[in-house]
Amino acid sequence: MHRQNFLIVLVLFGMALSGLIYLNSSQNNNRLIYLNSSQNNNSCYQHIPEQVVNKSKWKQTIVGLRSSPGLSYKQPSALVGRTDVASVTPWSAPIIWEGTFDATLIDSIYKQQNLTIATTVFALGKYTRFIKDFLESAEQHYFVGFRVHFYLFTDQPESVPEVKMGENRSLTVLKVQSLNRWQDISMNRMEKLEKLIENELAGEADYVFCLDVDTMFYGRWGAESLGRLVGVIHPWFFDAPRDQFTYERRPESLAYIPAGEGDYYYAGAAFGGTLEDVHNLTKTCREHLNIDAVKSIEAVWQEESHLNKYFLLNKPSKLLSPEYMWRGINEGAAPIKIVRFANVPKNYAEVRSNA
Repeated sequence: MHRQNFLIVLVLFGMALSGLIYLNSSQNNNRLIYLNSSQNNNSCYQHIPEQVVNKSKWKQTIVGLRSSPGLSYKQPSALVGRTDVASVTPWSAPIIWEGTFDATLIDSIYKQQNLTIATTVFALGKYTRFIKDFLESAEQHYFVGFRVHFYLFTDQPESVPEVKMGENRSLTVLKVQSLNRWQDISMNRMEKLEKLIENELAGEADYVFCLDVDTMFYGRWGAESLGRLVGVIHPWFFDAPRDQFTYERRPESLAYIPAGEGDYYYAGAAFGGTLEDVHNLTKTCREHLNIDAVKSIEAVWQEESHLNKYFLLNKPSKLLSPEYMWRGINEGAAPIKIVRFANVPKNYAEVRSNA
């Protein structure tokens, strides 16, 4: 009898002890989960793989189009607009013409984002004569009211004129080596832009535009031009069929575009977008230029030919009409209601050493 009672007590004690161990284990497990969660929150870089937590090297641009409360602007219409030009591409990218945007509204949207617009120009050899007019006209018309940082590549820093810059606008002069052929200057541009984006602009600017210096601004160029990847329709081909485009037609070149293909012919004198997208563009074009050079091939219009090939395969998210890169201020065409940016008259044989 005593032995049986002893066994019963022993079994009950064992059951109680097992219950205590289970409860304690559960509490410890819950506490460990809590502590691990807490540790992960406080020191996540020690526990999450590096590729997950690494921040992008590109400055993250706000993409929301937030309008200011109480802003007054003309009512938009779904029925009335430009009928003499196309305002959208077959892949639904907008084509910006006068009359397709409201400057008051679009400036209000983008000025809230505190953007920095980097802008690059190259002035080598006799092209330094164009710097003053370019910069002074930009002060009047180019992204007025925004933070703009110009980067001027030149082989003659001493020849850069002093131009009074407005508030939140600055100029950095970068010395580069002289080159004998204007074609080499043209082809070298993509590499310089690629490295500038990597070494100077990453984390600092939101957008970058690459413009020719032998130009002037004559009208507004503002936030309506901002986009992920922006191309400008060439002023001499905007009304031409694609078989007249001066694409590179030799299959040996990586800029080759076969007859019967192509969307628009884009100007090499102006393009832009976000840092990441323009970096991809310049890197690809630089690589293709180098591969062509190894094969002793020079595309018919150097980097402009490779730019057109890139835009054929990587569609721009926004196109600017020829208003943004016109033939000249004194030239007209029916669809051009305003000249915003244009080439200046010059003697190419005189300014280009090997023209």
